[in-house]
Amino acid sequence: MILFDQVMEATAYVQSRSSMKPGVGVILGSGLGDLATEVQDAAAIPYEEIPHFLRSTVVGHAGRLLIGKLENVLVVVMQGRFHFYEGYTMQALTLPVRVMRMLGAHMLIVTNAAGGLNAAYRPGDFMLIRDHINFLGLAGVNPLIGPNDERLGERFPALAKAYDAELRALARTVAAQRPEITLHEGVYAQVAGPSYETGAELKFLRMAGADAVGMSTAPEVIVARHMGMRVLGISLITNTATGDDIEVVNHAEVLTAADAARPKFAALVRGILGVIGG
Repeated sequence: MILFDQVMEATAYVQSRSSMKPGVGVILGSGLGDLATEVQDAAAIPYEEIPHFLRSTVVGHAGRLLIGKLENVLVVVMQGRFHFYEGYTMQALTLPVRVMRMLGAHMLIVTNAAGGLNAAYRPGDFMLIRDHINFLGLAGVNPLIGPNDERLGERFPALAKAYDAELRALARTVAAQRPEITLHEGVYAQVAGPSYETGAELKFLRMAGADAVGMSTAPEVIVARHMGMRVLGISLITNTATGDDIEVVNHAEVLTAADAARPKFAALVRGILGVIGG
């Protein structure tokens, strides 16, 4: 089947489970999936039940699609995502973003857990993504490689302003009203993983202009922009990753840091949705 047919088959199945037409899509990264439990009147669909959806194999990713309400905004939420390092193609792991758009979402809030390359960042801080450096894309791994279907988007989408400035300003306003939230703004670097970076690699990423590093997000943003969606990106800083660190990071520590930041993360996202809904 061609990609468009796969997207439409998956969309039709989700619509058979919920008649809601969400306006906002949300992707919840590692350890951040608890926000999905706050979605009201939710239809929750395991990924394995949706045609052409993959299985999330990573701890901290529940693997469900939810449609319901948050702050009176109709949302479609990915409780966990797919990653390139799981062995999936870029087209397959980004298919849910296309389904979100076909369901009605014109905006995407994409979140992740990331290492803080910027020395000013501390675990538990948040970073608005102003821009990204997609090292996979620069190496030729892009979800738009191959024949382009104009029904999904134009051949050469511009990414110069991939992360919406108005949405970032809105997020800063929300965070300013919550003193417990430290919100930075910076550049996110995506690497392939699943191994964590060496000290030399982290120093290189800092020299390249990145403030945080992770293993997701850029392909989803590319596809969202390909389909004309506005994008807001938020990274939770779970550990310092300047290249000068003594301690070795591991996934369990990332999840622990994400769990500790859960109330602040929920307040930030719900506050943003509240303004959007208002």
